Amino acid sequence: MKDTMIGVDLAKNVFQLHGASMTGEVLFRKKLSRGQFLRFMGSHPAAIVVVEACGSAHHWARELMAQGHEVKLIAPQYVRPFVKRQKNDAADAEAIVIAARQPEMRFVEPKTPDQQARAVLFRARERIVHQRTELVNALRAMLYEYGHVVPVGLGHVKRLEATPNDAARDLPDLVREEGHDLLAQIGEKTVRIDNKTQKLASLAKQTDVARRLQTMPGIGPMTAVAVEAFAPAMQNFKSGRNFAAWLGLVPRQFSSGGKERLGKVSKAGQVDIRRLLIIGAMARVNWASRKATSTDPWMMRMLVRKPRMLVAIALANKMARMIWAMLTRQEDYRNPALTAAA
Repeated sequence: MKDTMIGVDLAKNVFQLHGASMTGEVLFRKKLSRGQFLRFMGSHPAAIVVVEACGSAHHWARELMAQGHEVKLIAPQYVRPFVKRQKNDAADAEAIVIAARQPEMRFVEPKTPDQQARAVLFRARERIVHQRTELVNALRAMLYEYGHVVPVGLGHVKRLEATPNDAARDLPDLVREEGHDLLAQIGEKTVRIDNKTQKLASLAKQTDVARRLQTMPGIGPMTAVAVEAFAPAMQNFKSGRNFAAWLGLVPRQFSSGGKERLGKVSKAGQVDIRRLLIIGAMARVNWASRKATSTDPWMMRMLVRKPRMLVAIALANKMARMIWAMLTRQEDYRNPALTAAA
C-alpha cells in the first residue's frame, strides 16, 4: 500500500516536486534538475506519482513506472481550479496533488512507445497536408490578383497548373516563375503525403484492432490508425456513450432547475478521431442521399427529418459507440438492421 503521493510539475530542465501523505499532510517540496529528478525518484520508496498530461509526460510516466512507482496523468484543465492565488511551479505541483486526491477525478492513460510513434506519423502527415493547403491558397490568391478565379479545393489543382503555363494568359514573367515554383512545392508535398498515407495504410494491416475497425462502413486505414494512436484501451470507458463523450461527440448541456437544455456537440475531446469519424459518417450519408437507399433504416429515417450534416454528426456518435462495443467484445462489425432481421 503506497502511502505517499508526489505531484510533479514537468519542465525542460527543472522539475518541481510536492510530496504529501494520502491524508494531505505536506512531506516535502523540492526543485530538481533532470538528472537529480531521476536519481531522487529511483531512491524514493514506491509512491503514487501524479503528472500533468503535457509534453514528455508519457515518456516520464514510462520511466517512473519502470522504477516501481504508480503513475497517474491528469489533464491540465482539471488542475487549474486547485491552484492557490499565485501561479508558480511550486503552486502547480501542490495543485496536482490536491486535484489527484479528489475521489471523482479522471486520469489519462499513459501511452506506449508504439502508440506515440503512430501518433507522430499521423500528425506529420496532417502537418504536410496543412502546408500543401497553404501553398494552394497562396497560388489561388496570386492568380486572383490578375483576374483569374479558380474554385476552392484540391480538385481544381489542374486548373491552377494550366493558368501559369498558358502563354495566352496576361501574366508577368515574374508571376509565372512564382507560379511554377509554387506548383513544384505543391507537387513535392503531394508526393510526401502519398508516401505517408501508404505507410499508415500498411500499419493499419499489421494489427487485429485496426483490421477489426475497418470492417465498419465509414472507417478506413486513417481512422483505424488514429484510434490505435490516440485512444486509450476501451476498458477505461464504462460505456460507448462515455467513449463518444471523450471524443466530444455528445451535446453540450445548459441544464438547470431540472430542465435539460442540450446544445451543439461539445468538441471537448479528441479532435483527430472525431474529425475522421464525422468525415466517414458524412461519406455514408452522402451515398445514402444520392442512392435514396441504404441498409441502415435509422439513417434513412433521420435523413427525411434532419439536415445531412446533423445526421452525419449523429451517425458519428453512433459509430463511436459501435467502436467501443466492437473492441470490448472483440467482434467485427455487424449491421444492426441485418442482425435484427436474422
